[in-house]
Amino acid sequence: MVDLSVRIGSLTMRNPVTTGSGTFGFGSEVADLIDLNKIGAVCVKATTTHPRTGNPAPRIVETAGGMLNAIGLQNGGIENYLSEKLPYLRGFDCPIIVNVPGEDPEDFAYVVERLTEAKGADAIELNISCPNVSHGLDYATDPKATAEVVARCRRATTLPLLAKLSPNVTDIRPIAQAAEDAGADGLSLINTVIGTAIDARTRRFKLANVTGGLSGPSIKPIALLHVHRAASAVKIPIIGMGGIMSATDAIEFLLAGATAVAAGTANFINPGVALEIAAGIESYLRANDFTDVSQIIGAVR
Repeated sequence: MVDLSVRIGSLTMRNPVTTGSGTFGFGSEVADLIDLNKIGAVCVKATTTHPRTGNPAPRIVETAGGMLNAIGLQNGGIENYLSEKLPYLRGFDCPIIVNVPGEDPEDFAYVVERLTEAKGADAIELNISCPNVSHGLDYATDPKATAEVVARCRRATTLPLLAKLSPNVTDIRPIAQAAEDAGADGLSLINTVIGTAIDARTRRFKLANVTGGLSGPSIKPIALLHVHRAASAVKIPIIGMGGIMSATDAIEFLLAGATAVAAGTANFINPGVALEIAAGIESYLRANDFTDVSQIIGAVR
């Protein structure tokens, strides 16, 4: 037998594969295409205090080896999530990770408290690094700001807290350490890389927002480096993400030091990719005579 289960705080995943927030909706959008009961965890779309309409269109652009998105955290708000999205998700046997952005530490904490009171999540991913909103969710570019949000949310819940960090920094290690010291149970990295796209024919920006977050295979080398560096600086688990399209990609992140991985942009091409990746990890472990996925975490030399 091969043991694929991993733990992040009190969160237990049957396999080390989850979904990137914003790429999997709230589960119902893809439930007829993938068995949610077999996934390691479902990380749902960002959920804010109040409903958000997001940025104006166009807000998605294909690029070489990836895509730019400037959705702007469109969602129905926390009360809509609790009343409409959560009951559906609780019909499945899978842990729920809720991605939470906020305008300030108190705003983060409010949503975290509501999720905790309503048993609306099994873990919370603090989105302190989204590049696609006008006020700039840039807490993850500064260790002190990162610690302030994490510490405030730590006081608001006993649920596992994951700090989602930005690649748009010179060195991710002090920020990862600040999140750990403030009480984070784990890290999610990386968020998207900020970029833009221009139409030479019209001489206009392709995104109405001008900038967007780059994701997909083109950012995998950046993501791998950040995961490796963060894993060398902290003791808490990491969910690695950024350009994971296959089991081989995922295994590379585990070798770099990630405890789990998230498939994001790949879901737009193949909604069943999370289970294919989990199966591929198991096959790799069997072929190399490993009995537990923990044996390859951080094993790169």
